Amino acid sequence: MSSSNAHHSELGAFLKARRRELSPTQVGLPDSAGRRRVKGLRREEVALLASISPDYYTRLEQGRRQASEPVLDTLARVLRLDDGERAYMFELSGRDAARPRRRTPQKVHPQLRRLLDDLATTPAVVLGRRTDILAWNPMAAALFTDFARIPVEKRNFVRLVFREPAIRALYPDWDWVAQTSLAQLRMEAARDPNDPRLAKLVGELSLQDPDFRRWWGAHRVAVQGTGTKVLHHPVVGELTLDWSFLTCTDDPDQRLITLTAEPGTPSHDRLRILASWAARSADHPVADG
Repeated sequence: MSSSNAHHSELGAFLKARRRELSPTQVGLPDSAGRRRVKGLRREEVALLASISPDYYTRLEQGRRQASEPVLDTLARVLRLDDGERAYMFELSGRDAARPRRRTPQKVHPQLRRLLDDLATTPAVVLGRRTDILAWNPMAAALFTDFARIPVEKRNFVRLVFREPAIRALYPDWDWVAQTSLAQLRMEAARDPNDPRLAKLVGELSLQDPDFRRWWGAHRVAVQGTGTKVLHHPVVGELTLDWSFLTCTDDPDQRLITLTAEPGTPSHDRLRILASWAARSADHPVADG
């Protein structure tokens, strides 16, 4: 399948998933009498709200028509898309063309490596394409798991969230963490829908994990930013950590993720305890794949 066809097919599936989440009453339409055969809005109702013909909208969902920017804007409003979902829809439509994707093996950028070396008390990980884990520091290994024991081809954050028991047990709100990481992975799929390694990852996890299969089918998307995570660590207990991204200017496909705690909080003190524990019990150097 060509990149263009793959985008159009995914756009259709995305539109279908979003309209099925809306009821007629949510968008100001009368709920027709009788039971509906499918959940959510009908195609004809979306077309009516967007002031386009039902045939035009049907072709969009079938991947046989490319929408104009005004139509996409209208559909974003009708389907109540958030900023991330709207950006995803435009990218799939080809209106915000993605840069050419490089599929050569990634190595952590030297600048990010130096930053990892300097973060002695801050857990930090470098993620590459498909959320592959390219590098980490001892604090990240102490917080999450010993990444070095995981084969390079399996060293992927989304995979570990779903398939690694030690990481899964860290999150009391695992469902939310898993769905958020998966939604970010779907943004990757929009940028390079024909990436064979991404297709293999999605295929394997869909077969292995029913939660992944169900949530991937929901076509949720999310943009990267900042946020807060709560983790229950087996050594130091509960940690409330703020995470943020730093994108490498020379390679935008590499992102440094740091996790910090507000000074003066119990989580801040526990990170210091974790750093001391890591220094005593492990001698892992900063590693990369």
